[in-house]
Amino acid sequence: MYFESLGSASEASASSSTHKTSKVSIVGAGAVGSTMAYAALMRGSARTVALYDINASKVQAEVLDLSHGIQFMPMANVLGSDDVEVCRDSDVIMVTAGAKQKPGQSRIDLAEATINLVKTILPPLLEVAPNATYVMVTNPVDVVTYAALKITGLPRHQLFGSGTVLDSSRLRYVLARELGVAVQNVHAYMAGEHGDSEIPLWSSATIGGVPLLDWPGINGRGPLTEAQREAIANEVITSAYSIIEGKGATNYAVALAGSRIIEALLKDENRVLPVSTLVDNYFSITDVCLSIPTVVGGRGAAEQLRVPLSNAEYDGLKSSAQKLKEVARQFGY
Repeated sequence: MYFESLGSASEASASSSTHKTSKVSIVGAGAVGSTMAYAALMRGSARTVALYDINASKVQAEVLDLSHGIQFMPMANVLGSDDVEVCRDSDVIMVTAGAKQKPGQSRIDLAEATINLVKTILPPLLEVAPNATYVMVTNPVDVVTYAALKITGLPRHQLFGSGTVLDSSRLRYVLARELGVAVQNVHAYMAGEHGDSEIPLWSSATIGGVPLLDWPGINGRGPLTEAQREAIANEVITSAYSIIEGKGATNYAVALAGSRIIEALLKDENRVLPVSTLVDNYFSITDVCLSIPTVVGGRGAAEQLRVPLSNAEYDGLKSSAQKLKEVARQFGY
């Protein structure tokens, strides 16, 4: 079944005759996928947003609900179907379908079921959208991304994972809260696994251009101690577990992070985002997908930036990579 709602059929026809419009397809109409569609529509990320899910009634309901609010959003077309054809000729495909993480369950525990699902859904998607940029969002995103590259044979710039874009946003939020500054003035990254072994890159973090490790403190709040930094890192790493325990899933922030990636791709922004990409001799780390600051634009995931690393950060990144390799090998990748 195929469900469609045009923001304006006449406008869509006129628009398509004069210039190429952008199309984003979101695979999976669960909590993350449907919220990502909502976020992309609200932000005007793409002219067409399509939802694909094997549950036809769920897709129909989501399309109707989103469509009823079109007049309050930037003009867009909303599509939905349980037929992969709805994804045809997409510019970007966000894969959110996967096993649901349960309270207390690590992302790595989800690997086997999600990889098996990816084996099923990716080949048909490639048939209808061979030139799309594929962004894996489903967890464990690093292992799934690595497996997806092997399954599809796509180059690393065309298929990558959402990585620690969300985790880095969490880090910036907590830092802003603790330091008493606007979150927009905090620049800091989480790197490595999108999960328990991820690490904060304190050496490259800045607050309004001031290196975090040199931050003097303002408004009676002193510089961060090592103990405070460790507590902040732990809060970031465990925050998803707290959210899942309380409401069953994380969806708002990850959807906003996903829409940010979509915009970087479609608008060719060359924005630096810590997405999960296949690395080859990144500080001697190779043949694994993990998150590092990467230039994301019209070419997909392009240059991987070699940010300053302390010895401890290098060791942490290498340890995270080794953990991910071991999990991937368990499943034959």
